[in-house]
Amino acid sequence: FLDITASVDGRDTTLHTVERMASQVFIPLTVGGGVRTVQDIRNLLNAGADKVSINTAAVFNPEFVGEAAARFGSQCIVVAIDAKKVSGPGETPRWEIFTHGGRKPTGLDAVLWAKKMEDLGAGEILLTSMDQDGMKNGFDLGVTRAISDALGIPVIASGGVGNLEHLAAGVIEGHASAVLAASIFHFGEYTVPEAKAYMASRGIVVR
Repeated sequence: FLDITASVDGRDTTLHTVERMASQVFIPLTVGGGVRTVQDIRNLLNAGADKVSINTAAVFNPEFVGEAAARFGSQCIVVAIDAKKVSGPGETPRWEIFTHGGRKPTGLDAVLWAKKMEDLGAGEILLTSMDQDGMKNGFDLGVTRAISDALGIPVIASGGVGNLEHLAAGVIEGHASAVLAASIFHFGEYTVPEAKAYMASRGIVVR
């Protein structure tokens, strides 16, 4: 559950919403949005979150990730990365980190930033391609593969899923550890069991 406007609006994710969700959801629950302090993380974990996602706050204060990992364990600290391709045709591919829901550029190289977050103690990277998000024509497999290959921690690919083959491609071609989709499920185009069955048919181990 990602409250993608919390940082933009300068507010916290509603704890009551997390509590209600945690009482009804019996799979690992990651919560993010407006996480700025160690106390924010503690509050979300106490409300029932299994993992907490940090994005904008990590850019402004990278050591926050290290402090959070030391306090709560790397296993529950996820760093969310919103990346846009900034290289032109014929140039070496390069992606830049954006914050505030993909609205503000940072000048930070996405691959180097992801590696820094791993070094500071992040246990997982949630990677969203801002170029592909909402387009429904597949992940940006270039940035997904570049970051997945550079890191030793799980990378979750996000942004651009329009069909079940896109999910499989994220793992097979993008080398992601897991894949995220939203609209194809929200609008009833596919079900989660259908997605799992398709990925299994492509030789991908699913839980």
